[in-house]
Amino acid sequence: MSRTLLAFFASTLLCSTVYAHCQVPCGIYGDQLRFEQMLEDTKTITKAQGQINELAQAAKSGQDHNQLARWVVTKETHAGSIQSTIADYFLAQRIKPDPNPGYTNQLKAAHAVTVAAMKCKQSTDGATAAALEKAIHDLYRAYEGKEPDLH
Repeated sequence: MSRTLLAFFASTLLCSTVYAHCQVPCGIYGDQLRFEQMLEDTKTITKAQGQINELAQAAKSGQDHNQLARWVVTKETHAGSIQSTIADYFLAQRIKPDPNPGYTNQLKAAHAVTVAAMKCKQSTDGATAAALEKAIHDLYRAYEGKEPDLH
């Protein structure tokens, strides 16, 4: 038994992959923080889109192109983080069908966030980030049943 526990802890310590949330119903993570993190990711996407557009116009050196690539990766990473939060946290754990009269609206709103994040990956148009922010607020309304009080 102790050998099994030792192996478990060793594998946990040596694991290099970190996930935003496990799928164990631990109750540690809160909905409010998930929404705030998605909005913070959206702000990062907005900044990245602006930097990409600015650097694309002025890039003259290898360093400029390097920084441009880094902003693209940042934009992709933060949009992917939002998609993971929707899939791994809200859809897998929090949005439940029964008893939940708002289930269909919550699913539609979660799907809209996922699609809006995908469009941010595909574009450097700031309107896509604005649409993503709106979709997150709409999910909040469908999920919480009230107006957003997010920081």
